[in-house]
This record gives sequence, C-alpha cells and structure tokens, in this order.
Amino acid sequence: MENLEHFTLAHFKQLLEQQDQQTVQHYISQNFVVARHASAASFQTRFAHEPVVMDEMRILIVVRGSARPIINLVQQHFQAPELVYLGPNGLVQFDEVSPDAQGIGLSISNEFLTLLTAGNIPKAFDGHLRDFHFGLQPSELQFLDHLHRLIYQSMQLSSHSLQSTMQLIGAFLWQVDALYSSREAEVRVAQSREQRLFADFMQLIARHAQHEHHIDFYASQLCLSPRYMSTIINKLSGKAAKQWIDEAIIARVKVALRHSDKPLAVIADEMHFASTSFFTKYFKRLTGMTPMQWRNSGVKELRS
Repeated sequence: MENLEHFTLAHFKQLLEQQDQQTVQHYISQNFVVARHASAASFQTRFAHEPVVMDEMRILIVVRGSARPIINLVQQHFQAPELVYLGPNGLVQFDEVSPDAQGIGLSISNEFLTLLTAGNIPKAFDGHLRDFHFGLQPSELQFLDHLHRLIYQSMQLSSHSLQSTMQLIGAFLWQVDALYSSREAEVRVAQSREQRLFADFMQLIARHAQHEHHIDFYASQLCLSPRYMSTIINKLSGKAAKQWIDEAIIARVKVALRHSDKPLAVIADEMHFASTSFFTKYFKRLTGMTPMQWRNSGVKELRS
C-alpha cells in the first residue's frame, strides 16, 4: 500500500471545488468533510485507473443512481438508497457509475473521531471493520439526510458553535451505528472465519489498547498463537497486528496531548507505560517527535 496514492481531506476539497457549486454543498476542515449532492461521475474519473488509499474514514449515502466500485480489492454493487462505510486506509477504485449517481457524505479524521466520542467510539467505527454497506428504508434515509443537513447548516451559521456541530456529527454516527447493529448478524454470516477473527481482534484493540500493548494478550483472548494471529491480520489488512495496536495507542495519546494539559507522567501512567522515559521513546519512534514537541507544535484548530 506504500506505493499507492493517498487521498486526503485536502484532496477531497480540490475535487469537490471542481464540481458545480450550484448543486454541490460542502464544508471542509482539517478534520472533517461534509458534502451534499456530490456527483459520483467526477469520482469515477478521479479513481478509475488504480486503487487509491483513503486515509480517513468515509460514510457515503447513495441517494440516487448506482455504482460498481472496487472496495478493498472486492467488486461491490451499490444501488440507491444505500449506506456505504469505508474505514481508514481503505482502498477504492471506481469501475462503473450511473450518470445520475449522487450522494451525501461525511469524512472524519481518526483524531477528530476519538475527540468527538471521548474514546467511546461507536462499535461500527472502532476499527474492526474495514468496510460495510447496506440498503436503507425510506424512513432511515430521511432521518439520516435530516441529520446530515443539520450538520452542514450548522457550519454555515455566522454564530457557528463547534460543540453543537460535534454533537450533531456524534448523533449521525450513533444512528449509523444503530442501523449497522440491526444488520450485524447478516454481515457476520457473510464473513469468512478469518474476517471474523480480524473483526474480533479490532474490537479487542478498541477496548484494551490503553492498557494492553503486546500481541500476546490479544492472541490469548482469541485462543490463537501470536504468530498465527499476526499472519491472519497481515493477510487481511496489509498491516501487522502490532502496527494496529501501536496506531490505537498513539491516537489516544495524541488526543490527551493536544486536548488536555495533563503532565507527561500522568499520560504515561494512564496509558500503562513503565516510565515516562519509555513512553517518550515509544512516541518518538512512531511519530518522529517527542510528546512535548507534539504538544508544543501548536494546537490545531478543528475548524480551519
């Protein structure tokens, strides 16, 4: 995946701004994108040649038309009205898109998701699923569209409140999670045994990464040898099991550094590191910066 192009929120902004501004409505910050009435045709042109890595999570609701994208190297068929979720670092390539295809979307960075949910991330988005999709009933589509419109409208207010927008995004995510949960049994039946193992592994990380940093713990919970578990995780996701664990730990640490004034010693203790020194070395090895350098680099505005 290292040789593939990465498509970030900044790239999304460029693509959306090329569309007809009379129909497309969007708001884009460093941490999230809200887009309404986006045409799929431009996305087909942009992603038709080879898979592109989507760095952030994406939720797309196909409200009109159909599409046949390749998601994580698997051919899919989406027909409106349908909800599509793509997790962080997902692979996308568009194959066929109907001329009338249109959708509404929401993209969120990992850091913003962790901050938004205060660590209590809805199960559908805790990382154990690379992607999912399901059809929507008219009432479900209507309610999600209403929430999505409120998110967009809140960003346009001159008296815009970031907290109110965050609450609306949270409501949208929890509603999608509830819809996914009502269909979870169907999704798991369609999964292979290895896919279910990967899903269970990611759920364990979501619950225990703050306290459990080693592969052995997760392997024992799944009744697998560490070597076999690592082989399965790498096969299905293209990333090592330890990398998934490290990324979950770093995401939580970054939120604590950026959005609290806790001393490093307190953060290290809460994250179950043996010492502040070990915590500092670990963070620098994975990010290229010490925790204090990260904190002092300046708090990024969530709305830019």
